[in-house]
Amino acid sequence: MREARPTSRRAWMGVDIGTQSVRVLLVDESGAVLGRGSVPLPSRRFDDGRHEQDPETWWNGFAEACQEALAAAGPVEVAGLACCATSGTVLLVEETPTDPARPLTPGLMYDDGRAVEEGRRIEEEPAPVWAERALRPQRSWALAKALWMLRRTPPRPRMRLAHQVDLITSRLVGRPTAVDTSHALKTGADPVDVRWPAEDLRRLGLDPALLPDLVRPGTILGTVCPAAAERTGLAVGVPVVAGMTDGCAAQLAAGVLRLGEWSFVLGTTTVLKGVSDRLLHDPTGALYSHRSPDDLWWPGGASNAGAGALSAAFDLDDFPRLERLAAEREPARCLAYPLVGTGERFPFRQPEAESFLVGAPADDEVDRFAAILQGVAFVARLCLDHVRALGAQVGERVVVTGGATRSAYWTQLQADVLRREVAVPEHAEGALGMALLAAATETGLATAAQRMVRPARVFQPRTHADVFDEPYVAWVDELARRGWIGDSLADAARAGAVTP
Repeated sequence: MREARPTSRRAWMGVDIGTQSVRVLLVDESGAVLGRGSVPLPSRRFDDGRHEQDPETWWNGFAEACQEALAAAGPVEVAGLACCATSGTVLLVEETPTDPARPLTPGLMYDDGRAVEEGRRIEEEPAPVWAERALRPQRSWALAKALWMLRRTPPRPRMRLAHQVDLITSRLVGRPTAVDTSHALKTGADPVDVRWPAEDLRRLGLDPALLPDLVRPGTILGTVCPAAAERTGLAVGVPVVAGMTDGCAAQLAAGVLRLGEWSFVLGTTTVLKGVSDRLLHDPTGALYSHRSPDDLWWPGGASNAGAGALSAAFDLDDFPRLERLAAEREPARCLAYPLVGTGERFPFRQPEAESFLVGAPADDEVDRFAAILQGVAFVARLCLDHVRALGAQVGERVVVTGGATRSAYWTQLQADVLRREVAVPEHAEGALGMALLAAATETGLATAAQRMVRPARVFQPRTHADVFDEPYVAWVDELARRGWIGDSLADAARAGAVTP
């Protein structure tokens, strides 16, 4: 066990408990990464839609990644740490004399689909406060999975519901900890009044006594206890700060904190996050909002469209050649909506949506590739159209992160289609966002972000960027013809609502 001692270097630890791995970063006040650690996480997936993980792998993976990051950083004073985890992953635990969070069930992951009956019920009998907070219950919510587990787990005197992040923070502190309203949002928490809608949850079958206390993100939950220090290599007494979900952590890492700022995570799917000074009410239910640590709203949504459509159709090693050829024939000669499976969540909800390719490609391979690149950019533009149509401010600059930013051409294409400056930060990991949130307990969120977020590359729209406007409108017309979007969104898109 390391004892706290004076040192010239202070650092903040960010922890990301993801689906595929646990990642830990140690970051100084300038945003420089001093040490990092990563440990893979195994999953169990079943043909019937179940997706589980062993919760002990989260703790063991964190402890190993923590030790790895500390060893890489050398002598540092860890001034605080915060954790993010997947949104909607839950389990049942019990408090014992030797373990504040002993798992009673596997961790039911964010995309576990077993709670069909329970999900239908929360959709049909929602708590009124959810509508007030612009939240529309869905079958993928953590609440549905919690109800499923409770129906099948014998009660115990000190049993409670825990989120993925709660297991880590409880063991770090040595007692059951509160949960932040971000991780608890899909369990039914009210992010404004920071409370559980107890009567409605009880009506649905969840005893509020099983739920952890609620706090705002950025609240200090406690400090590292001796047992956790022995296991992780952290010093006793390090502050443990309430975090946010992985999507919000990525937004923090991107430095998207001011009114009218928006960020995209372009990976297998496309995720939008932004900042609003008021709660946006989306009648389609495609968009929902987290409450930020500085009392603004962070609306966003996740599209199923993204680079997954490329990797499913083309060989990764062939991407550079196809990009060069695609750049020579802008815009693409056909229109694509790039989905791998069935269904779309954002910027519209359409469970029956499927990938399409409209038009006759001049060269089947190259035009299909170009159309998918362009189609992902069109999805991003429609996302901005959607939030603008709901009354949100949209500035002239967006931040883009994710695996797709490794392609300079694709990132440039995003700037051209969005008709906006695109900034790509040097580091955009969720673990960095959590290190920033931990540092914000001393300096405030804006100051911490100003110091720790490092923009690396900026892409300006090229002079011929308007060549994408006509195919974008044709693409929107196709969505409207299929009944996937309504008149208000289609009209806003056609009018060029997101163009500065």
